[in-house]
Amino acid sequence: MNERAFTLLVTGANGQLGQELVRMGTEKIRIVGYGRDRLDITNLDQCREVIADIRPDAIIHAAAYTAVDKAESEPDEAYRINALGTRNLAIAAREQAAKLCYISTDYVFDGIGAAPYNEYDNTNPQSVYGKSKRAGEILLQSLADRYFIVRTSWVYGKYGNNFVKTMLKLASERDSVTVVADQIGSPTYTYDLAQFLIELVQTERYGVYHASNTGSCSWYEFAKAIFEESGIPIRTEPCTTEQFPRPAPRPAYSVMDHSAIRQNGFKDLRPWREALRAFLKELKA
Repeated sequence: MNERAFTLLVTGANGQLGQELVRMGTEKIRIVGYGRDRLDITNLDQCREVIADIRPDAIIHAAAYTAVDKAESEPDEAYRINALGTRNLAIAAREQAAKLCYISTDYVFDGIGAAPYNEYDNTNPQSVYGKSKRAGEILLQSLADRYFIVRTSWVYGKYGNNFVKTMLKLASERDSVTVVADQIGSPTYTYDLAQFLIELVQTERYGVYHASNTGSCSWYEFAKAIFEESGIPIRTEPCTTEQFPRPAPRPAYSVMDHSAIRQNGFKDLRPWREALRAFLKELKA
């Protein structure tokens, strides 16, 4: 008799991480992706219906309000999606005994540190987006008993818009770019993150995780690496955050320590530059 495939429900299936995840199904892992058109996470009844119908073993909750600057003028909307939406999924997942993995962010930290943040460091989000994502973490921790919180940073990949694609586009239009050099973090390739998430949710190793490609750089160094690895000769100038003001504050230093990955015996994600090379190769193909 065939054993039942592990069923994984992905919310936010039309986003850049969601699209990566839904393509990773195998004979043993059945992945069902729902975008906002099929699952409105802000509707508790709909969350209950969908999860009762699919009866997933696990849910990777990648749906989110991610417009960081817009959130400053739309706080209610950011909280409705990131906090209440997560609460609704936590309630519905618990009723069906499904594990729930919530994708969170380095923006839960204030960024004034100088050493990598570990999973148990105090959070202190400075932006509405960061606060709303942290609110989602808190609601999940208080309502669910089988949960994973995975904080990630500087995400890019094949699907959707991201920093790497923006830099490549700018390079095709001009001969110089200016990039912020005083914000330090870790780029994360969606393919690597998705593989880790799928491995994680098949275990019972619940808790908070930090997952990004390893190593760190500034946005300026990241941009230079993108051009170097692509063989694009373009002048890249550094600037400060102050020279490039945005409505929402960004953490100046948001490198995360992956202590939970080490302590739980998982393999860490590859170095960021190696991941970038793999992505650029995939983009060319």
